[in-house]
Order: sequence, then C-alpha cells, then structure tokens
Amino acid sequence: MTPYDERPWIKAYDPGVPPDINIPAETFTGALLEGLMAAPDRAAIHFMGTTLSYRALDEMSRRFASFLTDNGVRPGDVVGLSLPNIPQFLIALCGTLRAGCTASGVSPLLMPKELSHQLNDSGCRVLVTLDAVFERVLTRIENQTPGLSLVVTTSIGNYLPATKRILGKLFRKLPTGKVTPLAGKTIWSFKQAMDRYPPDKPADTATPDDICLIQYTGGTTGLPKGVELTHGNIFSNLTQVKQWTRFQMGQDVLCSGFPFFHLAGLMFGMTAMAMASTQCLIPDPRNTKHICSEIRSHSPSIYANVPTLYQMLLDDPGFTKLDYSPAKIFVSGAAPFAVESIRNFEAVVGTGKVVEVYGMTETSPIITGNPLEGKKKIGSVGVPVSNTHVRIVDVENGGEVMPVGESGELIVAGPQVMKGYHNKPEETDLVLREHDGRIWLHTGDVARMDEDGYFYIMDRSKDMLSVGGFKVFSREVEETLYHHAAVEVCAIIGEADPKRPGSEIVKVVIQLASGAKSDSPEAVKSDILTYCRENMSPYKVPRIIEFIDQMPLTAVGKVDKKALRS
Repeated sequence: MTPYDERPWIKAYDPGVPPDINIPAETFTGALLEGLMAAPDRAAIHFMGTTLSYRALDEMSRRFASFLTDNGVRPGDVVGLSLPNIPQFLIALCGTLRAGCTASGVSPLLMPKELSHQLNDSGCRVLVTLDAVFERVLTRIENQTPGLSLVVTTSIGNYLPATKRILGKLFRKLPTGKVTPLAGKTIWSFKQAMDRYPPDKPADTATPDDICLIQYTGGTTGLPKGVELTHGNIFSNLTQVKQWTRFQMGQDVLCSGFPFFHLAGLMFGMTAMAMASTQCLIPDPRNTKHICSEIRSHSPSIYANVPTLYQMLLDDPGFTKLDYSPAKIFVSGAAPFAVESIRNFEAVVGTGKVVEVYGMTETSPIITGNPLEGKKKIGSVGVPVSNTHVRIVDVENGGEVMPVGESGELIVAGPQVMKGYHNKPEETDLVLREHDGRIWLHTGDVARMDEDGYFYIMDRSKDMLSVGGFKVFSREVEETLYHHAAVEVCAIIGEADPKRPGSEIVKVVIQLASGAKSDSPEAVKSDILTYCRENMSPYKVPRIIEFIDQMPLTAVGKVDKKALRS
C-alpha cells in the first residue's frame, strides 16, 4: 500500500462529508428533470433584465426536444452548442439531453479551420449558433462539414427586453449576422423552433453508460481531442460536488464568468439546473460593470471564475462597494490564484470565502477542492473529493509512486473519469492505464502532496499555457504556424502577464526560412501576425514574436524550450 492509498486527506474533510458516498447508477437527465420540476416558479435565469422561471425553462426545453425529434435527430446524435452564456444555450442543452442526444460545447471564437475540425471529428449533426458566427465562420466551411445537416441560428438580443434590443441596435453593441442558405443543410431560427413546436414530454431514453457530453480539449500532440463523458460520469461528479458544497435544492443564486462551451462553465450551469438554483448569466466576462450590476441586483451566494476575472473585478472600483454578506464561496479554478491576490480579494469579500479547486475536462471536471469549513491552504488546490483516489508518480513512465512531498505526475481514479477520447483509442490508452486493479487517468500535470493530504500543482502539462483562463496548447499553435512560408522552425513559450496575475502571454520564437531572412523583420512580423489572426482563436494569437538565428536543440534534436525560457 502506498501513502496515497491511505488517503491522508480524509481528516481534512468537513463534518458530514464521508470519504465514500453511494452514487447510484443514474443519468444526468434524471437529475436535470428533478431540478426543473422542484420549484417551477423560481427564477432559473437572470439575463440582462430578463428573468426566465423554471416553468418556462422546462417548457422551452421540451419544445426544443420536439423540434429535434421531428427533424429526424435521434438519440445519440451530437448537437453542437456554439453560443455565449445566453438563455438559448441552456434551453438547447436541456432539450438536447431530454431528446437523448449528446451535447458538445463549441466555442464561438473558433476560426473556420478549427470549427470544421471539431464538427467533423465529433460527428456533429446539429449546430446551434449565433447568426454572427453563421455569417463570419460557417458560410466559409459549408462544403467542409458533410455530416452537419441542421443549423439553428439565434441572436444575443432575442431574450433581451425590447428597450435593450432597440438600444443595442442603435449603438451597434449587439453583434448580428446575415443568415443565408447553405448547401445540403436545413436552416432554422431558434425563435421558429420555439414558436412552431409543442412542449411535448420526450421519452427519457438515456442510460448511465451513454455519452452525455463530448467536450474538446487541446493536447500537446495534434489537434484538440473530444472527451467522452458519460451520463454516469456527470451524475457522479454532480453527486460529489453536492456533497462537498452542501448544495440545497432551490436555495442558491449562482454567478460565473466561465463560458458554457468550457466544461467548467457548463458543469457549473448544469449543476445549478439540477439543484433548482438561479443563474446570473454573464455573456461577456470582461464587462465587470455588468457583473457588478448583477451582484447588486441578485445577491449571488456562489461564484465561480478564473483568477484573472477575480483580479479584474477587484480592479473595478464598483466591485469593492458591494455587499458580500450573502456570498458563501468564491470558487477559483483553471489557473493558479496568486496567494497575495487571494488575500487582497478576501479583504473585500470576506476571509475564507475563496475555495481553490482542481479539475480537468477528462474528470467531469472536479478532482480536488479546499474544504468549505475546514482548513484551507492558500496556494493548494485542496484535497480529493469523495470517492476519488489520487497518486503522485514519476513523470517519465508513471510506474513509480513518489514519496510524500516530492513532485511527480498526478494521476486520478474515480467515477468521474472519462470514458475516453472520441475515436482516438491509442491516445485513450496513453492516459487511461491500469494500476493495482483500478483505471487511472494520467493527467500530465506535475504536483506534490503534503503530509496533510493537500495537493499543489507545480506545473501545467508540458507545453500548455493559461491565457486568461483559456488553455493554449503550444503544439497546436506551432503546427498552424508551420504552414506560413516564412517559418523554418518555431516554438511557443509563455511569459507571465504583468497585467493578469496567474495568466500568461503567448510568445513565439521563430527561426526564419532562408527566403524570408532578407525581408524587413517588421514586415515579416506583421504578415505572420495577420496570418495568425486569420487561422486561430484570438486568445491563441502570439502577442510577442521574436526571431532567432539558430533554434537551440536538445541532444536528441528536439527544440530546447527550457533553454528558450531561461
């Protein structure tokens, strides 16, 4: 038995949180229906002056499920949701799951090449998207997505009060786009689907082993991979989080800037609906004035954000003047939260209210968290939640268990661990390995455990950057850059962002091709930057471009990123 198998973290658990809980074999759809029915008159969604009750959400989601079924969409088909945090996302998500389909969050920030890859790789049959994304991106790949047969378009302003819609159009603050026919695809507007289809009750056909979500995550090798999360995975993590946070049905108001197309935001929203909690939707997390307005109007009790957003809020004078007595916890994840920044933040919202957690798409997502009532160790990501086993193993091959206090790769076993990567059995076998009769996920993250069982993330996966809460995988950006004629060899590295503690700046170091060395360096930089903006999401675009005469290499001929960073 290893020191990790003794689970020293159990003694840090809050009273009433057992190390192992009974998790029945149920589906997330069942939990969702329980939440939808628990408090019909309770506000489900607050969205910029519009409020939808759970009764309305239930009815609209049934209409969307009827729409899917009547248009030939069958259980197991994939429905892509490419929307910001607006009511249509949650309506379509609920309707998709109630129809027995698989949902897949799709970033509205994707460029045409990135979007076509995700739609084709997931086998996406239906896409729900903004009319602005339709015109800007989808029209450019209509012949590259043969499996996509049904497109549903909507606008951010559809569920805004009439006065806000009018003002938004007058001042051009609401992005809109022109919807035109696409070859081989049926086009509907979201409003048409809501108006024309009855709120029939669909049959719940899902089983715990069926795929609930396919969520895309980057990797250090190749293009983003689709993570298959079963209903059992999602229901398990929901149960674990409920026990950890002591969520009570119909009691809380939640506010989060995590986007729904990211699993952290999606699971936060799904948990809220399953618990009949109210959500304040934040379509633009950089608009701190709007967030402050939501706090003032609705007094949220639970928050979840990346550290950079908490820092942005702290920098807004209006944030410091609000009343945070109703707030129970401020969940922080997806990136490190600097210790000094936590102290500054808690000086405003209340001591002990920040709860750092750790998770990943492959684990539905929560693995560890600091206790709510017990000892919080600032700088740590806390202890494993119930029914979760964690070990630290050697980085080279993952076979040797490391002593307590020493760094190594974090591996995890539990009911929330994914089924695998969609259509990628070899990559699945690389990260899901059997040790001592359990299947362990090798996270690729370097961590250590202290003597009390608290975990500390020492480094992220080898070539992964954190840019404003988004994961940027250097290999993916590098592969795109290699298509530019001026690039002979390139390497992506991160630099600390002085304006955003815990966030990084994407920097690319380039060894130019011989044909580009005689050109003006500034002209070449400008051309490369234009190319990047046209071929990758905004947060992946390098902010620093540096040329180097000769790229440093390791003994085996690989680019020596350690030398570049130093």
